[in-house]
Amino acid sequence: MNQLPDQELASIDAWWRAANYLTVGQIYLRDNPLLRRPLAPEQIKPRLLGHWGTSPGLSFIYAHVSRVIRESGQSAIYLTGPGHGGPALVAAGWLEGTYTEVFPDVTRDEAGMRRLFRQFSSPGGIPSHVSVTTPGSIHEGGELGYALVHAFGSVFDNPDLLTIAVVGDGEAETGPLEGSWKGISFLNPVRDGAVLPILHLNDAKISGPTVIGRKSPDEVRSLLEGHGYRVLEVTGSDLPGMHHRFAAALAECHASIMEIQRSARDHGTPAERPHWPMIILRTPKGWTGPAVVDGEQVEGTWRSHQVPLSGIRDNPDHLAQLESWLRSYRPDELFDRTGTPIAEVLAANPAGPLRMSASPHANGGLLTRDLDLPDLRRFAVTGDEFGTAVESTRRLGELLAELYRRNPDTFRLFCPDEVNSNRLGAVFDVSDRMFAERVEPGDTKISADGRVMEVLSEHNCHGWLEGYTLTGRHGLFASYQAFAMVSASQTVQHGKWLEEANHLPWRAKVPSLNILLTSTCWRNDHNGFSHQGPGLIQNVITHRGDVSRVYLPPDANSLLHVADRCLRSRSCVNLIVIDKQPQQQWLTFDEAADQVERGAAIWPWAGNDDGTGDPDVVLGCAGDVVTMETIAAAEILNQRMPQLKVRVVNVIDLMALPRRRDHPHGLTDTYFRELFTDQVDVVFSFHGFPGAIHQLVHGRPDADRFHVRGFIEQGSTTTPFDMTVRNRASRFHLVMDAINNARRTPPGASELLAWCEERLADHERHVVAELEDLPEIRNWSWTRKG
Repeated sequence: MNQLPDQELASIDAWWRAANYLTVGQIYLRDNPLLRRPLAPEQIKPRLLGHWGTSPGLSFIYAHVSRVIRESGQSAIYLTGPGHGGPALVAAGWLEGTYTEVFPDVTRDEAGMRRLFRQFSSPGGIPSHVSVTTPGSIHEGGELGYALVHAFGSVFDNPDLLTIAVVGDGEAETGPLEGSWKGISFLNPVRDGAVLPILHLNDAKISGPTVIGRKSPDEVRSLLEGHGYRVLEVTGSDLPGMHHRFAAALAECHASIMEIQRSARDHGTPAERPHWPMIILRTPKGWTGPAVVDGEQVEGTWRSHQVPLSGIRDNPDHLAQLESWLRSYRPDELFDRTGTPIAEVLAANPAGPLRMSASPHANGGLLTRDLDLPDLRRFAVTGDEFGTAVESTRRLGELLAELYRRNPDTFRLFCPDEVNSNRLGAVFDVSDRMFAERVEPGDTKISADGRVMEVLSEHNCHGWLEGYTLTGRHGLFASYQAFAMVSASQTVQHGKWLEEANHLPWRAKVPSLNILLTSTCWRNDHNGFSHQGPGLIQNVITHRGDVSRVYLPPDANSLLHVADRCLRSRSCVNLIVIDKQPQQQWLTFDEAADQVERGAAIWPWAGNDDGTGDPDVVLGCAGDVVTMETIAAAEILNQRMPQLKVRVVNVIDLMALPRRRDHPHGLTDTYFRELFTDQVDVVFSFHGFPGAIHQLVHGRPDADRFHVRGFIEQGSTTTPFDMTVRNRASRFHLVMDAINNARRTPPGASELLAWCEERLADHERHVVAELEDLPEIRNWSWTRKG
């Protein structure tokens, strides 16, 4: 093992001690940042928040990675699975000067240090996580489990990037992290960058031991070697020995990565998956902190996880121990009289954008290139296809295939083993599925050169896309609707990230997170209740309006225009919901473009409202199947009760329903009244849970007049139409609602209500006897007039 040169060792160790000092200061101090005076109780924060235990290990790794960057010129970013190690990464950004560049008030001197300490985990300050406010971060880590999956997403089609992914042993217990090790099975060293996982084992989480920390080293090594990694191990707490050993391991890993990439880029994609390196680093939890507090062992135990010393304002012994701890880093040797880090500390920093806190890859909007998007008319449904059933998502698949052709290194589709199932298989005309493991003769459209990402894990697909977009590329995550709830928490967390980033002018806008949900609740009649759930809509509409978007295109042309809008957008969570099954086509290409722009529109050809005054009732709809039921209900009313004036309003952009003050896509008050009137009752048929519409129209004129039919958790293995009947959202239910809520009751209303009840009874008998829907339901189609 080569020893670090004395000068390098001194600089790295000084930087590490400085980072540790700044970390402790952020947790505890509100004043006296450089201990120019004896520490006093009033200089301690009233609330002590933060996480010390993982922080010294994070800073240790950071210092050594910076040395590799300085020596090699390697572009790198740093993802911390133990996200609560926030003060360590804030300290790193401050020492590198990046923090002052993005927050000029936090100067790199004593005044800035005081501000740095006071703001940490304080009102009006910054969170304790490695959050959006932390320069160099694309991964908050507050919700554990996503460090590796974000890391792999960041390096796809990013050949010059090395992402360091520190995995905490507590995080290693989570399901998403357990599923993320397989990322190397989808990595191509010719065109992709590299991930260096560092499993940081300190055998403790917040209140006890970790599973992997208590396993024998042989078992841990076998587990990771089984995933395909070449494992290097560094263990200890002795100094300077740990510096020398870790520096050697890191250098060996970097050299191995460079050789894998050089060979692949010289000779082509390797026939076998490379054995990518990783490091297991074992250090004490709370390393260099208080060893014993009040007679209890702290360093190396779970007691160091958060705040090792508490009650400091009222406990003189703890105050003295804190001061001794802080002075153990010898701050007078690390900062000059102005509080600026000395030259020996600064010498450990890389220069300019090579600083991990300043990497443009961690501010991906700076690197984003607009997609080359084709003319949508190539994929549109044309006039002779109206009145026929078209698989709308198949047209989207054709569009995605063209995106692959035009954008060979900036667009990817991520889908959990469902690309063909969701009718997006046209992409395989352009690209195989990516798979770096063994490929056998019977496999189809699978190769290590593929760029369609299929893995049976919603967490991986969602997380890969997040890392991909946050570093500046574009993509789409497609899933069965019910199973988008597996990764729903990731959707929420990403939305929160984008919401906070919008308040930071130095954070450039990134490509949006685009989610396509198909195989929807209404058409999973064959799969049954487990596959019937529209819950993600409810999650997304609760995000702030500057981020959340929900689109419910009812046909292929509107889907194409929605996709185009979403792929052009920045820093949004775009949720698109449409089924894959053959469905009626309603809108011409130009009509779809206009309605997507407006958000909602009257469909005059579907109702009998002449537009000269208010109708008797409005039938509203949002969603493909419920739109079909609404049009069928309008047809029944037009034929059997033509004197009842019915208006049909279709909503594509769900966020058009709130007031403009509540969401930027909200319809103007005037246009909302044009569509829904001021006082006429609205029977609204909705794809998701009915409460969502009531939530969205809150504050609109006489919002109680909206009567919503939607999914009410009634499902089974049944027929398509029976799903609408079970959830009381069928055409017959809508007709009855229209009669019961219309402003007047024309003659024949009682007879029509009775007829609807009879038809529902006929349906119930027929579906049980014949195992399929009534012929007039099964074969129903709409012939557009006008």
